[in-house]
Amino acid sequence: MTAATTIAPAPQHLRALARANEVRLARAELKRQVADGEISAAHVVLECPWEAASMTVSDLLTSQRRWGTTRCRKLLASIPMSENKTIGSMTERQRTALSNLLRDPTA
Repeated sequence: MTAATTIAPAPQHLRALARANEVRLARAELKRQVADGEISAAHVVLECPWEAASMTVSDLLTSQRRWGTTRCRKLLASIPMSENKTIGSMTERQRTALSNLLRDPTA
């Protein structure tokens, strides 16, 4: 062995695990910020940060204080949207409708 030997890159499965862990930690931080009121769920829906793109709508809504599955389902039933829809796959019309409902639930 010489000093010039190169280190092989990490195997693909280890890179995938590292990326999954990075996404999990970023999502947990985003959920914490939503729960603490630092950022609103309506803002996350409109802006769609990278950590929220593959998150389901129900995950985001239930991360708010005093929001459970029943409240989430009732809100999403008022606009025809599945609770399993990812935030990144929402259309612009769906984004604005959901963010308007989150800002003013009486509308």
